[in-house]
Amino acid sequence: MTKSPIKLPAPVFNDEKHHIRLYQGDSLELLALLPESSVDLIFADPPYFLSNGGITCHAGKMVSVNKGDWDKSRGPDANHDFNRAWLAACQRILKPNGSLWVSGTAHVIHSVGFAMQQLGFKLLNDISWVKPNPPPNLSCRYFTHATETIIWAARDKKSRHTFNYKLMKELNRNKQMKSVWEIKPSETWEKRFGKHPTQKPLALLERILLASSHEGDLVLDPFSGSGTTVLAALKLRRTAIGLELSNEFLALTLQRLTDTLIRIQISFTSIHFSLDLLTGPMDRSDRASGGLASTNLSSRAKRGICFSRPNGGASSNASANCYMSANLQLVQTELRFYFIGRQNRSIIFSVLAPSLDDALHQFRSHGHSDSDALFIIKSETQIFLT
Repeated sequence: MTKSPIKLPAPVFNDEKHHIRLYQGDSLELLALLPESSVDLIFADPPYFLSNGGITCHAGKMVSVNKGDWDKSRGPDANHDFNRAWLAACQRILKPNGSLWVSGTAHVIHSVGFAMQQLGFKLLNDISWVKPNPPPNLSCRYFTHATETIIWAARDKKSRHTFNYKLMKELNRNKQMKSVWEIKPSETWEKRFGKHPTQKPLALLERILLASSHEGDLVLDPFSGSGTTVLAALKLRRTAIGLELSNEFLALTLQRLTDTLIRIQISFTSIHFSLDLLTGPMDRSDRASGGLASTNLSSRAKRGICFSRPNGGASSNASANCYMSANLQLVQTELRFYFIGRQNRSIIFSVLAPSLDDALHQFRSHGHSDSDALFIIKSETQIFLT
């Protein structure tokens, strides 16, 4: 008798609408259960083997670099064997034209690059991710560590990997994008549900996915952590699989995913807009001031902004105000800014912010330039107590 094939365990999270799945378990064991040649893109942030009892500086305080048992070095040979094992597992599930991104510091990235060469990957680029405000070097015996390396590789020498060259050039103000990326580490708002010790900024993953995948592609993260890769895939309309061993980090991912899914649902059910696309090209940005103009909308676009009624219908009143009673107490006001893309005429970024200037700052810190947005919609949500 032939044995039945071992199947993946039930996912701890499965969103069938957006095709997002999270699995709990050892990444090597789970990768072995995934179908061969089934994944378009992999981003991996493996253990850096940094937890050696040292210290670093965080928020002006001296803190330990120890992140957990999973990050402790077992020695260079054992560390390299581990890297080669998970890279081989990833290579098996990549499609023929799929590609892989791996981030790391000097403690691990050279082993990763050598293992890739041993396995026959095609090395495409090594990206230097520059952090504008790195923590100071407390020992004063080294240069301040301000970069991480991200290796981008195709599955093998025959791969015809995806590279959205024109889009990357557009995002870089119509200049070829270089392999040095200055992107801020994860900001406070990205950690409001908690933080992972090696959490990557959403802007970094968005750029990686935009550069080397298409809408609908399957993206996988074998060390999912706080779920940034999965969140980026959700926002950019990719499907995604996240593998994670830790209950704590899975819970953090679920909080971030749930919050994002709720906001997406609210955004697309409560705001409707139309653009006058029949006219010729026009510059809707405030280039004289170097910023974006949030009021430079055509009258037709203004009329297209409305808010849903409680019964699901849309108000025809241009002011779109609706009150249940005169005896109400205002308990909360939120401002949300929606950035509408110049290329695809859809929401490319949204953020809760106290002002337009703050929203623009966050837009830029996520790797966008002002020219990426055609215009901005500001919505104000007021919550009343009846």
